[in-house]
Amino acid sequence: MDISTVVEKYVKGKRAAFLSLGCKVNAYELSAMRQIMVDAGAIAVSFEEKADFYVVNTCTVTNIADQKSRQMLHKAKRENPDAIVIAAGCYVQAYEEKVKMDDAIDLVIGNRGKGKILEAITEYFNAKEESDEVIKNDMVCNIMKNDTYEELPLAPETEHTRAYLKVQDGCNQFCTYCIIPFARGRICSRKEEDIVAEVKQLAQNGFKEIVITGIHLSSFGMEHYPEKERFDLCPGNLNKEDADSMVEHPLVHLILSVAKIKGIERIRLGSLEPRIITEGFVAAIYKRTDKLCPQFHLSLQSGCDATLKRMARRYTTDDFREGVRILRKYYVNPAITTDIIVGFPGETDDDFNACVEFAKEIGFAKIHVFKYSRRDGTRAALMKDQVANAVKNERSHILIEAEEEMERAYADSFRGESIDVLFEDSVLLTDEELLGLNVGSLEKNVVTENMDDGDEAVRNLDKKLYYRGHTDRSVMIYVRCNSDISGQILPVVLK
Repeated sequence: MDISTVVEKYVKGKRAAFLSLGCKVNAYELSAMRQIMVDAGAIAVSFEEKADFYVVNTCTVTNIADQKSRQMLHKAKRENPDAIVIAAGCYVQAYEEKVKMDDAIDLVIGNRGKGKILEAITEYFNAKEESDEVIKNDMVCNIMKNDTYEELPLAPETEHTRAYLKVQDGCNQFCTYCIIPFARGRICSRKEEDIVAEVKQLAQNGFKEIVITGIHLSSFGMEHYPEKERFDLCPGNLNKEDADSMVEHPLVHLILSVAKIKGIERIRLGSLEPRIITEGFVAAIYKRTDKLCPQFHLSLQSGCDATLKRMARRYTTDDFREGVRILRKYYVNPAITTDIIVGFPGETDDDFNACVEFAKEIGFAKIHVFKYSRRDGTRAALMKDQVANAVKNERSHILIEAEEEMERAYADSFRGESIDVLFEDSVLLTDEELLGLNVGSLEKNVVTENMDDGDEAVRNLDKKLYYRGHTDRSVMIYVRCNSDISGQILPVVLK
C-alpha cells in the first residue's frame, strides 16, 4: 500500500494523542508531527484520552528524562493496548536497540526523521499485512553522519501570543557530561529565507513574540565554516569586537532579519553559549533593533573553574563575568538566567561553595538547578570521585534556596515601575495561591468593583480572575482587568 491508501484506511478519522517531553525544540517538532497527522485526517485529542495513535517525542538529557519517556510510552499502551504507540526523538536515537525491544512501543522514529511520520506508519501497516509477527520499523538514521536540517511544516501554536521557532539542530561541543550530541548529531541550520518566511506567516496569524531556539543556538549557520571557527562560534573573517563587522555573524544577521518583519514586536533567544557574548555581537544587535528582549540565558553549568575544565566547557568564570558585564553595559537591568549542575564528578565542598558565591556575585534572575546525572557513553560517567546522591541532594537544596532569593530580588527591582507586559491568558486564583506571585495594576484600565470572574469563579467563590503575561525580561505578572487583554502589550505598575 502507498501512503495515501494507508492514510485513508488507517489514519483518517482516527484519534491521535501527542506528548512532548523536554525542551522547546521537542515541542516545536511535536507540533509539526501533530500537524502532519491532522492534515492526513487524524483527530487530535488530549494525551489523557483514549486514542488510536499515541506519539511521544522523548527526551534523554538525564536519567530521569529517560524514565519519564518510558513511563509515558507505557502509560499510552495501558490506556489502549490496541493503539499504535510511536516513540520519537532523543531517547529513541540514543537507545535505539533498547527501545525496539520494548513491547509497549510499536514504531520508532529518530531525530531528523519526524517529518516522515506518515511514511513510518505506512511501513508499519504494510509489514503487518505481510506477517503476523510484530515488526519494528527502522526510521532511526546514523545521526553522526546526517548533517542535513530537517524541514518541518508550519504548525499552529497552542499559545496565541508567543511562537517558538526552531532554527538549528545538533551540537559539536561534546561536553563530558552530555549525551545530546549523540542523540542530536552534528550541527546543522535552517536556511534564513525559510525562517523569515515562517515568521512572516506567524506575524500574519497574530503572533507578537518569536522565541528563536535550537539545540546549540550559538552554532547557527556555523556548519559552513572550518572546524576551528565552528568551535569559536564566529566566522574567521569577522572581528568579534566590532559591531559593524558582526552584523554578518549568522545569528546576528538572522535576528536583524526577523526584527524587520512587521507585526513582530518581541524577539527572545533560547539558550546561548557564554562565549558568543562579545562587544561586537551585543552592540551589533543593540544598535540596530530594540525588539530583542533583554533576557539572556547563558548556560553556565558551574561557577567553579576546576569543574568547568572537567566538563570541557571551553570558558572560565572570568569569561562568563565579562559577558555579563557587556550585556549590562548595553541593556538596562537585563535578566541573566542560567543552568547549573551540582554534584559533578570531583566537585568538592570548596568547588561547590565557589559555584554558589559566583552565582550570587552575578545575581541571576533565575537558575535552573540540575543534579548531575551519570550518562552511559559520556566521558564523565567514567570519571573518578563520583558524588553521592545524598550530597547532590543537599547541594541542590542549598543552591535552590539561593536561587529563590535572587529571583525575588530581581522581580523586586521593578516594583513601582511601569513595565510593558505581553498578556497571554487568564487564570483563576485564590488569595492564598496569589501569595509570592508578582501582582501589578494596569495603568490604563480601571478595574470595577463588580468585575465578572466567570461561571467557574462563581462555583469557586474564593477564586478571582487574573490575566497573566511576561515582561520583556520574562518576569511573570498577574493583573485584574474587566476586559479580555490576552494578546495585548500593556503598561503595568508592579505593586
